[in-house]
Amino acid sequence: EARDLKKSWNQCLARAKQLAEANGPGAPLLAFYADLLALQQASYESFTSNQEWSPSGSLERDLPVVRTHVAPILNAVIKRGSRPLMLEATRLLDDAAGTAIDDALLTYWRAPSDQHFFAKAAIQPYMSWLAESGVAPVDRHLTVADNRCPFCSGVPQLSMLVSTGEAEGGGRQLLCATCLTAWPFRRVVCVYCGEEDERKTGYFHTPLFDHLRVQ
Repeated sequence: EARDLKKSWNQCLARAKQLAEANGPGAPLLAFYADLLALQQASYESFTSNQEWSPSGSLERDLPVVRTHVAPILNAVIKRGSRPLMLEATRLLDDAAGTAIDDALLTYWRAPSDQHFFAKAAIQPYMSWLAESGVAPVDRHLTVADNRCPFCSGVPQLSMLVSTGEAEGGGRQLLCATCLTAWPFRRVVCVYCGEEDERKTGYFHTPLFDHLRVQ
């Protein structure tokens, strides 16, 4: 089933703004995240509307196009991000050799890590466009497993319980942290280590966010 990614970006952005406007303890972070989502959405729509370019699946070949969307993200972080992120953004923009941004993107491409904030933020729209276009990513030798994305072999960012319309239970999906692809996964099993014994797994939960659990 084809994904409506434009609708997904709009839904995420609207939800982030709604939560930020509630003025809870995470409001500043959510407002910053909404700004980031808007830039990612603009990046994604630029890729999809570019009639003179089609993604190759090789980030190294597609760098000239992807790179142009990094500076707006860096500048937004300098204005509203945390101090550590602001310093890193400034370093990347002020790189005299002009290779720091390319190096960061290629490093994340080959060995994804949530600690690579800027590269992840810049590559997510590009990878989403690859997934929607059906252009498989290349030059990425990542582990293939049930708990990895079936499209790009990326690790999941979160899991979601999806209603199946049945009286009891429902399905579970994992959401890729890189290309935002969702895929089905067994419900009662630890995504990270594969543990199936509920007595050996645990989770953190607070009534303030009753619909969320950190497993």
